[in-house]
Amino acid sequence: MTAPSTLGLSTEARNLHWLLSNLVEEVPGVHSVTVVSSDGLMLLSSDPGLALAPEGRRQHDGPKGPRGSSADLATIVSGIGSLTIGAAKLMDGGGVKQTMVAMDEGSVFVMSISDGSLLGVHATPDCDMSVIAYHMALFVGRAGHVLTPELRSELRKSMESAQ
Repeated sequence: MTAPSTLGLSTEARNLHWLLSNLVEEVPGVHSVTVVSSDGLMLLSSDPGLALAPEGRRQHDGPKGPRGSSADLATIVSGIGSLTIGAAKLMDGGGVKQTMVAMDEGSVFVMSISDGSLLGVHATPDCDMSVIAYHMALFVGRAGHVLTPELRSELRKSMESAQ
């Protein structure tokens, strides 16, 4: 995993990085994970490992994930989140807790975090969806109460400095 360095980060920020790393490393079928703020900015990512090809284009040399970069998963998660929130409002469905998109070659899961942020997971097509949903709920339960405005700002700065 090529995440931003946790040196100099608060204990809360380091703990969130550790939780994210554990989600990717310990849950079978998970390719990559991201946390996106309510305004669509990436706060945390398990960047699937991208390198520059000789021509200057990005090429993938880690686990199979969205094309481009970790920002692509964040964009997808933010878009799915917005779409489902809008759909829930139109249908008077209340808050959106979780969304799952099953595709031929993978799955995307999006789960709401209490502060309006979103947790997104890209997984294999044969993953155990209930196991992934369970571990996402654990992450949300542990992360939701610590994602204060100060911590979100710290995480954004960390992501910006890593790019």
